[in-house]
Amino acid sequence: MKTFILFGSMLLWISSAGQAQSSSTVPQYGESINLEMAKKLLSAGQAYAKTKQWPMAIAIVDTGGNLVLLEKMDNTQLASIDVAIGKAKTANNFRRPTKVMEEAIAAGGGALRMLAVPGIFPIEGGEPIYFNGKVIGGIGVSGMQPGQDGEVVRAAIATLK
Repeated sequence: MKTFILFGSMLLWISSAGQAQSSSTVPQYGESINLEMAKKLLSAGQAYAKTKQWPMAIAIVDTGGNLVLLEKMDNTQLASIDVAIGKAKTANNFRRPTKVMEEAIAAGGGALRMLAVPGIFPIEGGEPIYFNGKVIGGIGVSGMQPGQDGEVVRAAIATLK
């Protein structure tokens, strides 16, 4: 019960922290991402990372937070596998970029409560995947600094537009 209350108050804080969305604009979940689209996103992210010579792990999850696709480029640190998956799940489960959470924690205050919720990765590099205006999954990237991870994830997402 305490976890539920903590989780609920965290969501309230995030939605009131300048990233607010009215109940009519909260993104809804759609049909889960398919393997073909996941491969397209992953390939785009890897191609961008290769141009920068950044070794990355890229993970894509469906609307249930289940892993659809994961690849670790050569010489990527092993810890990046779990971090990429965590960022993808967090972006999907909260239907917002993980950078929003990172910024909220950096600002302090009530957002610090989210650090007590298991399984949250409030680090830039995770984005929800939208298709036809609905969330169909999440993508997470890890391997470099958070800003660089974010750069790769945004390059991948841009291929869907």
